[in-house]
Amino acid sequence: MQSSVCRGVVISSTGSWYEVETDEGRIRCRIRGRLRLKGVRSTNPVVVGDEVECRADEQGDWTIVDISPRRNYVIRRASNLSKESHIIAANIDRALLMVTLFSPVTAREFVDRFLVTCEAYKVPVTIILAKADTLGEAAEEAADFEQTYGRAGYDIIRLSSLTGEGVDEVRELLRGCTTLLSGNSGVGKSTLIGSLLPGVEVRTGEISDSHRKGRHTTTFSTMYPVDGGYVIDTPGIKGFGLIDIDDAELCRYFPEMMRLAPQCRFYNCTHTHEPGCAVREAVEHGEVAWSRYESYLKILDEDEKYRK
Repeated sequence: MQSSVCRGVVISSTGSWYEVETDEGRIRCRIRGRLRLKGVRSTNPVVVGDEVECRADEQGDWTIVDISPRRNYVIRRASNLSKESHIIAANIDRALLMVTLFSPVTAREFVDRFLVTCEAYKVPVTIILAKADTLGEAAEEAADFEQTYGRAGYDIIRLSSLTGEGVDEVRELLRGCTTLLSGNSGVGKSTLIGSLLPGVEVRTGEISDSHRKGRHTTTFSTMYPVDGGYVIDTPGIKGFGLIDIDDAELCRYFPEMMRLAPQCRFYNCTHTHEPGCAVREAVEHGEVAWSRYESYLKILDEDEKYRK
């Protein structure tokens, strides 16, 4: 018989309900009201990946009463709520960012903002260039994308769930790890999980003809067991507003710029206007991609409200 107190990991968040995997089985919980009042300026005080303590009342209804300290998480500014954050997942070993070059187009600025957040919270990232079977139509753009982010220091895997290209490589990355799978709607996250976990019911959708953007098919985050680890499927993200990133530290989260910063004339160089700036010189010579530097400038320039 299950005890009245247990610990486990949140594997699914569905509005006000949470599924928690414990040593004694899976339980369905709500959260204790006071958890919402601990000064957490987040739209979701409990997230997938959290290690939690649960208690059952006399009726056998379970409640999450405590959350263990998180070792890391991926966070973004909540849409239209400039002072609040939205935590996507916690306690993860790796993030996989799925991008597509068309149908839909993943904006470079979105990619850069996601990478900055992962760098800030020490989450290793691998970029998945999806729909590889169609990249012949965009060979130059694909080569430029791979050069830009490969030079920055990120591993890139070409993936086609249709042909199977890259699926085994992704599976190897997942082995024994808790991995966050993220990206815009329509890039193929749920389709990839369907390829990795045959038989698992995962909703997939088509691209909207009117805007060539993906329709949201995953409504809530869910964690699936795979090869001794877990993969977290998340709802598609339209924009990625940064939060709690200090301007003076921003350069650290662009690895290719951080490597050059010690060569700048001034130790506190902002890489925007100072003479003798090694970062700006590298941009001018094509050693740092202009799109990456442009993202850096936009992040520096943005104000307190949420921006895509």
